[in-house]
Amino acid sequence: MGWFRSTAPGTADPRRLVASVARIRDGRSAGAGVLLTPDQLLTCAHVVNDALGRDLFATRHPAREPVRVSLQGPTGTRRLEARTRFWIPPRRLDGVPEVRAGRDPEWLGDLAVLQLDEPHADATAPPHWQPMKEGQVLRAWHGTGLRSSFADVEVTACDGTIGYVDGACTGMPIGPAYSGGPLWSAVQQAVVGIVAAHIMPPEDPATGLPAPFSSQHVARRSWGIPWQRVESELRAAGAGRLFDGREPDPDDPALPVLTDLIETLVPSPTLRADYGRAVADRCGLGYRDDGSAPTPEEFAQLLVTEPKALAAMTEVLRRQDPSSVARLLAAGQLSRTPRLLSPLEHRKLRRILDSLPEAVLGRLPEAVRAALPLAAALPAGEGTEEMIDHLECLLGDSRAETEGLRVPGLLRVMEYMAVLCPSAQQAGLRLWCDGVAERLGIPRSALRERRSDADDWAVALAARTAPPRVLVEVTGAPGDRYRLRVWCDEGAGLRQLSDDGGVTYSRAEAARELLRVLESAHRGSPDRRPVVEAVVDRAGLNLPIDEWEGQGPDDLVPGVLGAEYPVVVNCPELLRRNERFVPDWHRRWGRLDSGSTLLFSDPAPGQREVYGTLMDRLDAVRVTVDVQPGARDGIVQLCLAVGIPVVLWDRGPVQEPHAVGRMAEVTTRELPEGTRTYRAKALQRPGEFPGRPVLAWADADRAAPMLLLSEPEESI
Repeated sequence: MGWFRSTAPGTADPRRLVASVARIRDGRSAGAGVLLTPDQLLTCAHVVNDALGRDLFATRHPAREPVRVSLQGPTGTRRLEARTRFWIPPRRLDGVPEVRAGRDPEWLGDLAVLQLDEPHADATAPPHWQPMKEGQVLRAWHGTGLRSSFADVEVTACDGTIGYVDGACTGMPIGPAYSGGPLWSAVQQAVVGIVAAHIMPPEDPATGLPAPFSSQHVARRSWGIPWQRVESELRAAGAGRLFDGREPDPDDPALPVLTDLIETLVPSPTLRADYGRAVADRCGLGYRDDGSAPTPEEFAQLLVTEPKALAAMTEVLRRQDPSSVARLLAAGQLSRTPRLLSPLEHRKLRRILDSLPEAVLGRLPEAVRAALPLAAALPAGEGTEEMIDHLECLLGDSRAETEGLRVPGLLRVMEYMAVLCPSAQQAGLRLWCDGVAERLGIPRSALRERRSDADDWAVALAARTAPPRVLVEVTGAPGDRYRLRVWCDEGAGLRQLSDDGGVTYSRAEAARELLRVLESAHRGSPDRRPVVEAVVDRAGLNLPIDEWEGQGPDDLVPGVLGAEYPVVVNCPELLRRNERFVPDWHRRWGRLDSGSTLLFSDPAPGQREVYGTLMDRLDAVRVTVDVQPGARDGIVQLCLAVGIPVVLWDRGPVQEPHAVGRMAEVTTRELPEGTRTYRAKALQRPGEFPGRPVLAWADADRAAPMLLLSEPEESI
């Protein structure tokens, strides 16, 4: 692809390779980064953590939190937002995930790839990369990229995992906000790694300030992550395609067809140059500016090596020669490389999806299964970006007319996603689908048919029945025993099964009684596990009902309630004593799939602050409480009293964020099953799953019996 360029020429100013990653709290530089592709930025994970105001070595994926970055171009600096696409958090050399600040001098991982909102076409293109070796003379820059901030260093030790670099006694040393930036070799005209850490001089124990200089102190020594390790860890994380060289496959069946087609459709060199510049700008690529034009072969090679170039070319062609678009698309289907969307369409889609509530975006796999029931297995455990990339490759499975074009799988999925969205995003997604379909030449009738299918699916969702429910009122009795009143709700309303208040049960006896009822309910609806809803008073919210085990002396199976069935708790007395919030409860429950989520974490907020937040966020349907046990129960009860239908916390005697952190990845409606899965994993691997999650679940659409719970002493 001689006319098109995807990497920086050797004469480019290497300082412009440096991207700045800014802190949200004060706008100052948290560190640096370097482009891997025109729209993918490599930096250190701890730089992202610092930018977002998190603990420096936090391991939790930042999800959709935006990161502010600045990139330098020939005409100035552009400020963009980015989101974390690939996340490899810092981990100790022994594999333990939590690096101890000040105690672990070296660590592994610590890599993040950020997806820019749009390619930075007017900046220096991504650099060449080469392995780091001892003896290389390198240059690093501060995250601001200031001309005077360069630090010259030499690689003094490198084992392919960590590379130590030493600086001269004059000039600028590597220090704070250099992390994540490129280590540039002028000799090789390539980047050989990124800065990771600096060994600071020792502190005076009395003052905490740097100790007076001694010739025995380590001076100007830092270490970086060699390219060898960057490539290895990113490939293991599924990001290998970002830095694989894109050379045209000479055996690609589309290559000769596209070459002939370009020569036929765009015979004029002047017009080919115009089209070439337009496509390159859309894809964030460079090109020759010497007045020449790409040959038909070079243009065809671009279309089978750059995934979004073919779609970008059809955008350009549609304005001048709409009839040629179908021929170009048909030829492109002979190759595995081209994707459905142009860069502009991809950015628009990503912005719409980024604006969706977390609960709605989490239902993307559900929409995919409904829209494409005949599609092959979807990528497991992948993010939204990888799901979109997978869907772009699917041609679709429906026609509206005999001669009509197929509606691509991605468009069909987005029509199904639209019916799950709030009205503004629904309109945005449908307009987006209209635009892509128009470019592809898909008849409006075909897209309307898919939209109608999605509307029918939404109606079916609204009418779908909840899983069977076994509702049990649990009250305490002397001697660590309990009284049970049990109802079963299989969809036709509550049916009371026991009302013998004089019988008391031990935990094991209660578990066996409930398992007997659950077995019958499950047999009547084998496709859905019944949910156990434990109705308790305020004092029973942390009762470990999910841990009750029904295994008898002759039983082979342990029979742990919370591992076999979803177990939730409900405390209606709190809402009953605060009935003015009942309308809010119904309204919040009605928005369960689209409402927002709240997190209360340490430092624990006061009751008035929590109350104010809940009154401000009337769209909140789900609250996670992750605070010290002393403050936890009051916050939980306040949430339930004002009508929050879903509240999640960990009942352990000490604060344990693991379970609530894992549940943050689960959509609200799937939380009962998500907690059941976690409890099963806790039995299997207690060291890895130390949490004891509790899920309060108040379904406003299902009837509750009149319960004889003890009255609370005072209202919340």
